[in-house]
Amino acid sequence: MKETLQHVEQMVDESPVVDVTETFERFGTILTGLKAKIDARFEVARDPSTEALETYGNPPQSPGGSLAAYSGPEIDWMVHSWLGNPTAGFANLHLTVWLGPHIRVPHLGIALLVWPEGWFYVDSIPRTNLLVDGAYYDAYYEPLNEDWLAVREANPQLEWFTSRAGFIRASLSPTAHCHSFPREDKNVDLVERLLNEHVDRWLGWVDEAPPVPAEERAALAATDLATRRNIAERDPANVMGVRFFGQETTDRLVRALWGGDRELPRP
Repeated sequence: MKETLQHVEQMVDESPVVDVTETFERFGTILTGLKAKIDARFEVARDPSTEALETYGNPPQSPGGSLAAYSGPEIDWMVHSWLGNPTAGFANLHLTVWLGPHIRVPHLGIALLVWPEGWFYVDSIPRTNLLVDGAYYDAYYEPLNEDWLAVREANPQLEWFTSRAGFIRASLSPTAHCHSFPREDKNVDLVERLLNEHVDRWLGWVDEAPPVPAEERAALAATDLATRRNIAERDPANVMGVRFFGQETTDRLVRALWGGDRELPRP
């Protein structure tokens, strides 16, 4: 198993300038399909604070992006976004769902990247300390362990991505997929399959989850928000936003990722 051990900006700067619009559009279609599954299950509304971010920059002529965030009775914060310059070899796409405190099902984290090689991340973001809560690990992570190993063993073109940021490494669960790969159809097909399987399984978890006692929900919501904010603010890839759009716009985008300017109430 090979390993990628570089900052995102290193990967971009050390790669040839290639138009990756075709892969970017395929990734966008994959995420749109996954979001449709989620929209069919949950009641959500777009947070007004992100309406001005529907389109920013000047794509496709130059760097740009889009960010939409949603909330609802069962979803604290859902983000569907992209940022980059596909005609020049870079795009970063996200679909993340942070559940409300009524259940303890792991949050859903998905990211796709072209730099100009491919990269993907999908994870069940835990809402408890797995080393303390063995029952939670047994419910959501141990059942995925054999398949996680099988994917790595059966697909030698997948290169494990090790972030140079220790905090980001700490954010990954034991069954996170975080790989670089050549942008061949078979690899993109594999990513699409893994993401769909993950979302289908996650939706099943949501439907089967027991409720969290009312007196425990405030503490869970506070932990969720702190986790989401830390991941958004500490993401080393934020440097690409600064490069493309400047610090002020990047700060606004980062706040949108964790809900710092939200107008809709939390569930």
